[in-house]
Amino acid sequence: MKVCFLLAMTVALTIPASALAADDKEKALFIDGNCNNCHNLSDTTVGPSLIDIADKYRGDIEAQGKLEKKVRTGGSGSWGVMPMPGTRQSISDADIKVLVTWILAQKAKPKSDNKTDGQSGKEAK
Repeated sequence: MKVCFLLAMTVALTIPASALAADDKEKALFIDGNCNNCHNLSDTTVGPSLIDIADKYRGDIEAQGKLEKKVRTGGSGSWGVMPMPGTRQSISDADIKVLVTWILAQKAKPKSDNKTDGQSGKEAK
């Protein structure tokens, strides 16, 4: 029983913010496909962030099909030499389509510009 609890807690703590913000279906697909092992919403880990992926393919009318194929079969070279494994056959093409649509819809949250230039009150030389 303790092992199951520890395993569940470990999995829960490794879920990235992007998966938590998703609708239940996308969240389940993201985790079930093991995508969260290498990707998260805004930070590059083993693989690129979902926002970086969406930004790279934004405006590419063939992006949906390209990424569905990449998610299904895997590959390397798009983001460096680290290969991405293909998705298990138990995940349907329809589920991959939903997942890729969600990934391509990701956008960075606007950053608040609360920074100061650090020069106020100092004389220019």
